Amino acid sequence: MTARSPQVWLPEKFGRLADLPPGLDYARWDGRSAFPTDPAEVEFYVPPLTKDIDVIAGPLARMTRLRAVQALSAGTDELRARLDRLPREVTLCNARGVPAAGTAELALTLILASLRGIPESLRAQEREDWDPQTHSTLYGRSVLIVGHGAVGSALEDLLAPFGCAVTRVGRQERDTPQGPVRAVSLLPGLVADADVIVLSTPLTAATRGLFDAALLSRVKDGALLVNVSRGAVVDTDALLKEVHGGRLRAALDVTDPEPLPPGHPLWTAPGVLITPHVGAFTPDLWPRLEALIRRQLAHFAAGEGLENVVTSRHHPA
Repeated sequence: MTARSPQVWLPEKFGRLADLPPGLDYARWDGRSAFPTDPAEVEFYVPPLTKDIDVIAGPLARMTRLRAVQALSAGTDELRARLDRLPREVTLCNARGVPAAGTAELALTLILASLRGIPESLRAQEREDWDPQTHSTLYGRSVLIVGHGAVGSALEDLLAPFGCAVTRVGRQERDTPQGPVRAVSLLPGLVADADVIVLSTPLTAATRGLFDAALLSRVKDGALLVNVSRGAVVDTDALLKEVHGGRLRAALDVTDPEPLPPGHPLWTAPGVLITPHVGAFTPDLWPRLEALIRRQLAHFAAGEGLENVVTSRHHPA
């Protein structure tokens, strides 16, 4: 009797993904249509490229043979929570590092646009109003990067020509080639000296609501808060109070809630620039994700350890 090849589901978005390792049985799913095969046969799952966790997690309960999930994002908090409910061992891998360049580039874009008053200039353009104003510069400013992983490190490289004084913050103190990383426990003192604070930390139980009313109150007057991590790292109500008071400004690629609904006060809050969670999405993202998928499938087919493992634990039935 011929042994059955392990079943793999890939996103329809990568329909032209070629040069896949042999010995695996491939199917593709777009997240909207009927399942391409029986979910109970799937052992390796690469979810559709969507932010809708209900779509991503839809087939999980029926994937009784599932051994590995390769997420297409660096953040996996919601998917991880869904996998934790399964009564079996599943290895979750993220796309750490793949979206770093694009996200860091957007963080720099948000900083420059906010400091140089680009939103105000766009509104003046719409009014056909020639209204010259003097705005801040990034040169020589103090920048606090909270979450010095792939995105934070890439952003620091982009900041180098501006002569910024960069302070790095992570879960714990450590040394990196770019310099020392300070512990997150020191944030209450560090935020008081920063002209720009960039959040690029994963959303975890420890970082959810990290920038609450108490911490935001310690941020320097006139500082800019940039969030390219997850919206829930910041207490939205507390941030609204600070920006409406004119003490802080914000540039947000992520919000809480997300997507931001019509009529939400963040849309019209003074000094707030919003982009719709697009930091990672550049044309360069797709080939880099494809390369990661190929490597992971080659590891899986060969029975090797996977890259970018977030969690691999056994949940007793």
